[in-house]
Amino acid sequence: GRDRSLGIDWSSGVCTSGRRQFHVRPPETRELQALRLIALSFFALAAYVSVESVRTLFGAEEARPSGLGIAIACASLLVMPFLSFTQRRTGRELGSGSVVADSKQTLLCTYLSAVLLAGLVLNATLGWSWADPLAGLVIAGVAVREGWAAWQGEACSCGPVAPGSTQNCACGPGCTDELTS
Repeated sequence: GRDRSLGIDWSSGVCTSGRRQFHVRPPETRELQALRLIALSFFALAAYVSVESVRTLFGAEEARPSGLGIAIACASLLVMPFLSFTQRRTGRELGSGSVVADSKQTLLCTYLSAVLLAGLVLNATLGWSWADPLAGLVIAGVAVREGWAAWQGEACSCGPVAPGSTQNCACGPGCTDELTS
């Protein structure tokens, strides 16, 4: 009697402990963790771009014209917008705010490529070595804003759009994250 009772108590304690130890987190928790990691990557990108921009503005490094850099920036400008759009559409179809937030990071990379291209072209044609790092500081500010939104979990949590719906997005009222943006 008593031995069996102790055995049941012990085994239920192990099961309860095991459930806590091997508990699978709910999707919302995993989604928030993914958004936080994306936010950290935005912050790291902002820090890197800021440091490099300030170093270049204050003459620690001289910006030199680069034909290869111009070619890579052009290729990036052609590919990144389509990649961002595809990520955003996939994120909405999956109902994943973290994939939508990642599409914003890819779009930010498109802006960085445009800034890089403008800076390289202005430096190569007019000798304006300050144009690229100045624009980089603006992009760093945008990265911080997007990182903060992702950290707070403000990525649009769109779900799949119902068949036959006229909506571009299955987000709730007030969401400004349209499919065409």
